[in-house]
Amino acid sequence: RTVILNPAPAQPLPESILACVTVLTPNETEAEVLTGCPVKHPGHAEPDFRASLSKAAAQLLGSGVENVIITLGEQGAYLRTKEREQHYPAFPVTPVDTTAAGDAFNGALAVALGEGKSMDEAIRFANAAGALSTTRAGAQPSMARRDALDAFLKTLAPS
Repeated sequence: RTVILNPAPAQPLPESILACVTVLTPNETEAEVLTGCPVKHPGHAEPDFRASLSKAAAQLLGSGVENVIITLGEQGAYLRTKEREQHYPAFPVTPVDTTAAGDAFNGALAVALGEGKSMDEAIRFANAAGALSTTRAGAQPSMARRDALDAFLKTLAPS
């Protein structure tokens, strides 16, 4: 069983809940609220930014979460597990409205993991869904149909 938790809106959560989570998907603000660790934003120097992500994610792993994916908007997503950490760049698009990008990311991540994709494949799929959702206005209207998402992925270089 896989339990995915998107901790939005940002609020502290008890460790008893976090210990049940397979995949936690906070954005930078939510990661900071959950951990109390300042998470530097992408405008900071790369080593500082990466170190702040790593520290917050490590604290969440220490609470029993198995996989921490911190979503970074136009910077993509950052994964940390007990075994590894990796940055997944965002796909370049011209954004119109970012309102539902996190929802699109989480929905696509759940679909991909449910289909048996690897974590790397699932994050790539979710990043594509999040990016594509920003190209249309509104929350519900911006959610891409599966055929549109698959077509978008075919236009991109393989990961």
